[in-house]
Amino acid sequence: MTTPTPPPDEGRPQDQHPQQGYGGTPAQPHYGQPGPEQPYGQSGYGQPVYGQQPYGQPQYGQPYGQPPYGQAPYGQPPYGAPAGYGYGYPVIPLADWAPRAAAYLIDGLISAVPALIGYGVFIANVASRANNPYPDDRPQAYAIIILLVGLAVAIGLSLWNRVFRQGRTGQSVGKSALHLRLVDARTAHPIGIGKTFLRELLGSIFNNACFLNLLWPLWDDQKQTWQDKVMSTYVIKV
Repeated sequence: MTTPTPPPDEGRPQDQHPQQGYGGTPAQPHYGQPGPEQPYGQSGYGQPVYGQQPYGQPQYGQPYGQPPYGQAPYGQPPYGAPAGYGYGYPVIPLADWAPRAAAYLIDGLISAVPALIGYGVFIANVASRANNPYPDDRPQAYAIIILLVGLAVAIGLSLWNRVFRQGRTGQSVGKSALHLRLVDARTAHPIGIGKTFLRELLGSIFNNACFLNLLWPLWDDQKQTWQDKVMSTYVIKV
């Protein structure tokens, strides 16, 4: 008997034959190994290699949509960062010393008007009775009452303007006229009535103790007075 001749390969190269597995089925790539037409780093079923985090997925134990622990969301400053500084921080223009001083003078004049009226009436009454014999040389009751009412109105106007109005809106009358606002250093919102009252009290103590407190924003990097630093506040442009 003669051995039959095998059929021709019909010109098909051997390297084009698919790799055969046991029983004639196509061989599957090993787990974690790339297939014939898959990019390196991907498994045979389109999944990432074991141990790699899928792109865009949160890490283990991290809430979905939140940045990694210790990082602030894009465009927001880290906790405790000063306003207006650093890449990606919200830009808050800090107020210069000159408009702050002008706003302070406007607020002072508003509060001083009733007191000046009371003092004027009182002094005029005392001067008009200076040449009278004793006891007619003493000021009259109406002059004393006008003086006390003027002082009470001045204190009331100062509390309304510098504490209640500024605490709720961030602006006293003077700051509103000069387009300034008092805000919290962390939230950039008005600081509230209680915190504003404490800031005004500290400002009075610091100004009486050392005149330099009024000039401190001229050379301070954050353009703050001492009470601003203690209360963590800024005066900004609006």
